[in-house]
Amino acid sequence: MTGATMATTTPGRSHRQWRLPRTPDSEEQQAFRRLVAAFLEREMVPHEPHWRENGRIDKNLFAAAGAAGLLGFGAPTQLGGLGQADFRLNAILREEAARAGVSASAARLAVVNDVCLPYFLVAPDPVRRTWVPAICQGAAVPAIAMTEPSAGSDLAGIQCRARRAGDHYLLDGAKTMISNAHNADVIVVAAKTDPEAGARGVTLLVVDATSPGVTRGRTLKKAGQPSSDLGEFFFDSVHVPTDHLIGAEGTGFGQLMANLPRERLSIALDAIYQAEATFAQTLAYTRDRYAFGQPVASFQANKFTLAELRTELDIAHCFLDAQIAAINTGQLSAEAAAQAKWWCTELCLRVVDRCVQLHGGYGYMDEYPVSRAWRDTRVMTLYGGTTEVMKEIIGRGLGIR
Repeated sequence: MTGATMATTTPGRSHRQWRLPRTPDSEEQQAFRRLVAAFLEREMVPHEPHWRENGRIDKNLFAAAGAAGLLGFGAPTQLGGLGQADFRLNAILREEAARAGVSASAARLAVVNDVCLPYFLVAPDPVRRTWVPAICQGAAVPAIAMTEPSAGSDLAGIQCRARRAGDHYLLDGAKTMISNAHNADVIVVAAKTDPEAGARGVTLLVVDATSPGVTRGRTLKKAGQPSSDLGEFFFDSVHVPTDHLIGAEGTGFGQLMANLPRERLSIALDAIYQAEATFAQTLAYTRDRYAFGQPVASFQANKFTLAELRTELDIAHCFLDAQIAAINTGQLSAEAAAQAKWWCTELCLRVVDRCVQLHGGYGYMDEYPVSRAWRDTRVMTLYGGTTEVMKEIIGRGLGIR
């Protein structure tokens, strides 16, 4: 060991006793955390192997989640929601899912709460009153269709077209990589109402998934997250009433930009909670696994690796607690959310990859959670905007063009 002095710890002392405390749960949040943990253990953990094999979660999970009060946190009570805009509830669902080992499947519920619901809450009154209660009950599953075969992070480049025809629009085009695609009952579609206007020509439309001309494509095969329902939609002259627009024509891009920070914070939280769960599993494994007569964790290189990961995760937790406080007061900026998204997802990849290494050959075996986490978390630096796009957003926020 290099260095003249070393910090010492009391034998048997838990590392939880010396770590900086995180923002504590209120009594209501503690009760909610218990409710979430019990729901996951009862409704998800037993079914997770089947869902991973089948390629999607069962649709009845949404109804069960709605009955348990896990959908529509921010929706008003008169529309069937909890009337609780505190994003800490969204974070608790993410955190408990990581602890239970069902993050990818529970992310389908987060798509409802963190990604889709905000659009329906500002939709025209007939749309809002029709769909929000059903979404909160889990009777209707929403999806949002932004990505296209030729347009991913560049939302201004979408080609899906909505043409005005009297009292309705005719929607044509294709969307891909859509979460909840095969379970979806209603879709928020980003389309161009003015193809010559670039970003200013993007409009959001609410489309009933059973409408004539709506076709679901194939279930997309992925490297990880096999239980996540990812698919395609095709639109062929779909009639969309004019009162199914969210906002005015040409305001869709601005609405997407306003809601994406929320989605990106949700992804950042998921990344850190999954990294945290994998770290805890690895710490226990390396303490119990022996090599050359001593625990794997006791080798200096491994001890230092674990120390580094623990430190980086604690720093990330402090940053994310501040981000949650910011979104709760309406102060989360696009740049700050981009910082959280790229940093936390890249950290997650680094943590999980090093945890695979600390497991040795068993880290590559599917029976070990670390192996599944390695595959499941790789996509995090891609969806919701790539790491490179996040850095571009931050750079522009610095005044660099």
